[in-house]
Amino acid sequence: MIMDEKFWDDMHSGSGSGWSGNPNPVLVQQVADLKPGRALDIGCGQGDDARWLASKGWTVTASDISSVALARAAERAEGTGDITFVHADYVAEAPAAAAFDLVTLQYFAIPKANPAAARAIADAVAPGGTLLVVNHDVGADQEWNGIKPSDFFEPHGIAELLDESWTIEVDETRPRSTAPPAGAHHTHDTVLRARRLLRPTA
Repeated sequence: MIMDEKFWDDMHSGSGSGWSGNPNPVLVQQVADLKPGRALDIGCGQGDDARWLASKGWTVTASDISSVALARAAERAEGTGDITFVHADYVAEAPAAAAFDLVTLQYFAIPKANPAAARAIADAVAPGGTLLVVNHDVGADQEWNGIKPSDFFEPHGIAELLDESWTIEVDETRPRSTAPPAGAHHTHDTVLRARRLLRPTA
């Protein structure tokens, strides 16, 4: 199965698409001590995290491959801070380099066959900024709608792609603080938080 725009449009259609209206608790915890700046929310879905970031003073660019998700996100975000919604597939195209103080990926799938996409996403973090990657901790032999988790990067796999210009602040598996969506069985999340070092002064 291919996770293309139609796949995600179908996922976001209908009333039972699994979006609570609340931000991911891991995002809230990991971003709480950061100074607001420019944030890129990749795979923003219906905008729960983007709205929370904007409410905390971040200038948010929220991207998704799904036009359905973006339309719902924009409707929900009316009057909520500074959010720009962008239709983009950042597995296929690179975001602007060194443009954001925070790049967040919450349950965003990057194929292991495309490490260049993972590196390009990390490169979107400005010096001094933060990369936050959160995913479900599921067994490599599990499948979801015909999709194999083992075909995609886990957060620790992205950590292994980062060079000496990064400091790994969090790289761990932790219990979820909220119940998974109906039909899901994952009880833990994997979390990567990395800070891009400031460029040395001349």
